[in-house]
Amino acid sequence: MTLTLSDVDSTDRPDPTEPGESTEAGPRAERPRRRSFTAEYKARILAEYDAAPRGQRGAILRREGLYDTHLIHWRKAAAAGAADALSPRRADPRDKEIAELRARAERAEADLDRTRTALDIVGKAHELLEKLSESTGTPKPPRS
Repeated sequence: MTLTLSDVDSTDRPDPTEPGESTEAGPRAERPRRRSFTAEYKARILAEYDAAPRGQRGAILRREGLYDTHLIHWRKAAAAGAADALSPRRADPRDKEIAELRARAERAEADLDRTRTALDIVGKAHELLEKLSESTGTPKPPRS
């Protein structure tokens, strides 16, 4: 026998219009969001963890909901000497705009070079045709 939504009592399901309930549908609706930590938070937790006696370090991690790998990665980043190693990475929208403008300028330069080359070829072809017409004795058409 196949069970459908009409067979399930609607009182068993939470009302998505209630506060705190997700209106999204699907298997990932209740999936937790990725956390990001500020540089100050990371530095504070690292200092507190290092100052705590060995038996109380696990309690700090449990209280904060962290794993020891968080601290390992934060220490490696700090040891690497990056100035912003402890801060979350965010892309600056101006960097994207600058990259787009540089690409646009490079395309414009390439177009300009092609245009100059084409004009040079047309000029040389015109000069060659003039020399050919002079050698055959054909009179030049009057310029207007």
